[in-house]
Amino acid sequence: MTHIARSSLIIAVFFGFDKILGFIRQVLVARQFGLSYEIDVFNAANNLPDLLSALISGGALGVALIPVLSEFMELRGRPAVWDLFARIANLAFMVTAALSILIAIFAHPMVSFRFGIAPGFPPEQQALTAELMRLDLIAIVIFSISGLAMAGLQANQHFLLPAMAPGFYNLGQIFGVAVLAPQDGLSFGPVSLPGFGLGIHGLVYGVILGALLHLAIQVPGLIRYRFQWAPVINLREPGVRQVLALLGPRVLTMFFLYMFFYVRDNLASHMGEGAVTALNYGWFIMQVPETLIGTAIAIALLPTLSEHIARGDYEAFRQTVNRALRTLLALTIPVAALLAVGIRPFVQVVLGFEPAGTDLVAWATRAYLLGLMGHSLLEVAARSFYAQQDARTPLFAAALNAGAYILFAVLLSRQLGPVGIALANSLAFTGEALLLLYLLDRRHPGILRLGGTFARAVVVSVGGGLLVYGLMSLPFPVLPLTMGALGLGALAVLPFIWPEVKLLVRL
Repeated sequence: MTHIARSSLIIAVFFGFDKILGFIRQVLVARQFGLSYEIDVFNAANNLPDLLSALISGGALGVALIPVLSEFMELRGRPAVWDLFARIANLAFMVTAALSILIAIFAHPMVSFRFGIAPGFPPEQQALTAELMRLDLIAIVIFSISGLAMAGLQANQHFLLPAMAPGFYNLGQIFGVAVLAPQDGLSFGPVSLPGFGLGIHGLVYGVILGALLHLAIQVPGLIRYRFQWAPVINLREPGVRQVLALLGPRVLTMFFLYMFFYVRDNLASHMGEGAVTALNYGWFIMQVPETLIGTAIAIALLPTLSEHIARGDYEAFRQTVNRALRTLLALTIPVAALLAVGIRPFVQVVLGFEPAGTDLVAWATRAYLLGLMGHSLLEVAARSFYAQQDARTPLFAAALNAGAYILFAVLLSRQLGPVGIALANSLAFTGEALLLLYLLDRRHPGILRLGGTFARAVVVSVGGGLLVYGLMSLPFPVLPLTMGALGLGALAVLPFIWPEVKLLVRL
C-alpha cells in the first residue's frame, strides 16, 4: 500500500471508531430528549461557535496552513515548520478569544433577530439558546489550538493522533449525556452510572470536556516531533503572510459553507418542535459514510498533493486526483442507494421515535444522501485547489453554492418542509463539486475521465437497492433483517466496483 492508502486507512479506521461513539451519543441523546425543543435549542446553540471554530482553527486555517507547512518541510526543514506553526497558533488563539467575547455579549440578539439563528423559537427557548451558546464558546477557544495541532501533525505526515482526536471529543460528549445530564444515572446490566441532573446543560459541559480531550491526545505527537512554543506572531514574517494570503479566501469559503447550517436552523425553527433536530439527525447519518470515505481520503491526500505541486510533478498530481475521484464515485453512489432503502427501520428501532418523527428523520436522511457523492467529491476537489495554493477558485464556487442553496431552501421548504431544506443542501453541494471539478480539469486535462466508473456505479446501485428492498419484505425481526439486507446488498455490489476499490491502495 502507498503512503496515502495507509494514511487513508488509518484515518478511516479511527473515524469509524469516532462515528461509532458519535452514534452511541446520538442514541443516548435521542432516548433522553427525543425530538424536543430542549435538543433543538442545543443544536441551534452550536451554530455560531461551530462557525467560529471552522473559520479560525479548524477547516479554514488548517487547510490554508497545511500546504505552506508542507512547502516549508520540503524546502526548509522541521524547525522552520514549527516556528511558523507557533506564530499562527498564537494569532488564532488571540483572535478566537476576542471574537468569543463579542459573541457572548451579543448572544441573545443573534438568536432572536428576524434573520438570526432561531427567530422561530419561543422566547424561553431563545434565552436558553443564548445561554448555551456562551458556554459552547469555552470549547471553541480550546479548539483554536487543538484544530491547529491537527494541521501541524498532518503536515508532518502523522495522521494517527489527529485521527484519534475526534473520538476523544465524542467520549467527552458521551460522558455529558450519560452522567452529567440525567437525573438518575444510566444502568448497563450490573453497572449503574451516577447522575448529576444537569439536563441540557450537561450536554454542553460534555462538549467542553471533549474539547480538552481532543487537545490532550495530540500533545504527545507535538512532543515527538519536537514542537517548541514561542510567544511570537509578527504579521510581516513571510511565512505568516503566505498563510494569511490563503486564509482570507478560505475564511470566506467556510463562512459560505456554514451559511447552510444558519439558513437550515433559521427556516426549521419556524416548522415546529423537532424540525431542527430531525435535520440534524439526517445530516449526522449522511456524514458517517461521507467522513469515512470522502473526508478520510481527502485529508490523507492534501499533504501529498501539496508536495507534488511543490516539486512541479503535475502528472503525478493529475493521476492521484483522478484515482481518488474514481474511488469516491464507486463507493459513495452504492452506499447512498443502499442506505436510502434501509434507513427507516434503523431510525425506528434504534432512535425510538414515534412514527411521524421516524418518517421525518428517514426522509430528511434520504434527501441528504442524494448529496453524498457531491459532498465527497467536493472534499477532494477543494483540496486539489488548496494544494496549488489557490484559495480563490473554491471561494468563487462556495459563493455561488451559498446563493443557490438559499434559493433552493426557501422554495423547496415551502413545498416539502424540513425535507426540502435537506434536498436543497444536496443539490447545492453537488453543483459546487461539479463546478470545481470542471475547472480543475480545465487546468489539468484528464482528471475527469470518470464516465465508465460513474455509469457502472449507478447501474449496480439500482440493482443493489432493489435487492435490499426485496429482502426487507421478508418476515424477520426488523433490525437484524435490515442489517442483513444491507450486508448482502453491499456484497452483491462489491465485485462490480472492485477495480476502483483496488485503486485506493495505489493513490
